Amino acid sequence: MNSFGTAGDPSSPSGSLCGTGSEGQRKADRGNGCYLNPIVSGDRPDPSILKLGDDYYLVHSTFESVPGLLIWHSKDLVNWEPVCPALWRHVGSVYAPDLVFHDGRFYIYFPAVGRDGITNMVVYADEIDGPWSDPVDLRIGRIDPGHAVSPDGRRFLFMSDGFLVPLADDGLSVTGPAEKVYSGWKYPEHWVVETFALEGPKITCRGDRYYMLVAQGGTAGPPTSHMVVMARSKAIQGPWKNSPHNPVVRTSSASEKWWSRGHGTLVEGPDRKQWYLVYHGYENGYLSLGRQTLLEPVKWTPDGWLKSAGYDVGASIPMPAGGSAVQHAWPLSDDFRTNRIGTQWTFYQPTSGIEQRYRFEEGALVLKAFGSSPKDCSPLTMICGDHGYEVEVDVEVDEKSTGGLLLFYSPRLFTGLGFSEDALVEYWRGDVTEHRKPESIERRVAIRIRNDRHIVTIWYSADRERWTKHSNQYDVSGYHHNTAGGFLSLRPALFASGSGQVRFRKFRYCAVC
Repeated sequence: MNSFGTAGDPSSPSGSLCGTGSEGQRKADRGNGCYLNPIVSGDRPDPSILKLGDDYYLVHSTFESVPGLLIWHSKDLVNWEPVCPALWRHVGSVYAPDLVFHDGRFYIYFPAVGRDGITNMVVYADEIDGPWSDPVDLRIGRIDPGHAVSPDGRRFLFMSDGFLVPLADDGLSVTGPAEKVYSGWKYPEHWVVETFALEGPKITCRGDRYYMLVAQGGTAGPPTSHMVVMARSKAIQGPWKNSPHNPVVRTSSASEKWWSRGHGTLVEGPDRKQWYLVYHGYENGYLSLGRQTLLEPVKWTPDGWLKSAGYDVGASIPMPAGGSAVQHAWPLSDDFRTNRIGTQWTFYQPTSGIEQRYRFEEGALVLKAFGSSPKDCSPLTMICGDHGYEVEVDVEVDEKSTGGLLLFYSPRLFTGLGFSEDALVEYWRGDVTEHRKPESIERRVAIRIRNDRHIVTIWYSADRERWTKHSNQYDVSGYHHNTAGGFLSLRPALFASGSGQVRFRKFRYCAVC
């Protein structure tokens, strides 16, 4: 017994966890001919989807995470597996990207928001799995670029607030000033939204018309804030006519399962008959998971507009027809014998290149210590999408470092436990409190954190047999954008601060039933 824990606490038995292989993680494909949203769980906002033959590729906003712009692949729109990240250095907070294929080359256009303001960048590759280029700065403001090509082959980017910018033929520079070509759709004044926020333009060419989907209403705030709005035109420069069926998608009540639904991309289904919208939304009661990726069937009206097909996106929906469904097990446990930096693990806001921050060594991930605490050490984080989960890892510190396991939202908001040569360090709401280290703990300790539907409990052990429960439990239900800003999510994280290095072994992730 000590002042900050209860020795021998047995209240975290392995029998309380569910699943094997993918450890009980949520899966969209129910195995019965239906899927249940989200199709990609956890913090995967601002989805941009590309259909290329029978293959689908998906990319999301990655904000302060490096590597960023993780690309996903699917054959059926429901079962997804990661391919590779396209961005390997920190260029600012990476907002809504657009993934396109043009003249045999892949491009990802994206905003980068930093201390010097907003710019837009592009990376490119000849193959989807890379190698991807270094980012090219287009030196234009605004956010959320959406790529479009005119009938005569000229290239453009649509931007937030309805602006249009001409691109060079290679897509790597801007050739003229921005021109405002669209003013959005005026929603009813009594609707409760966050703000107007005309953002996220995505262009689809169908027949002799261009169709533009935009986000309005703000991406967070009230549950009924966000929406997907449609307009169409026979020319890229307009005039653009709003759909009489607007909005195509919107959360109309706080009682719905998915809040703030918006930022949609239109895509043709595998059978080339059914169409879908891919967009994001917050899960009612689980805003800390961030904005998750949803799939909704839509239909074309006789007069050439788009409407919802009438499915409840919070319930089971028939699987897309014609797809070659391959269920992917993507377990989040990691023995550190393969390199999953970029596909699972990312550094938060690294101040320099990440190549010197880590290495793998005989089943251990070795992190070079940096900074004074989780506030400034660029923790290594991972996204998860379960309502409850348990994470566990072995931590070995040297005489100059502090290492541990966290649930990390931002440098201002995190909770967890760390150890140094001399101290046990408690992290709560971003505060750092040192305690005297128990005599049973030397330089190697196992830490276990359970987040059971926002209630966090922590244990530690010198031998993985006898566990000590930390005296404090925490409520992390408020660790989300509406209280802390940043458009982020609460994530398990490993950290190494001080100097020297910290070794991590046997990372385990299981969903809690």
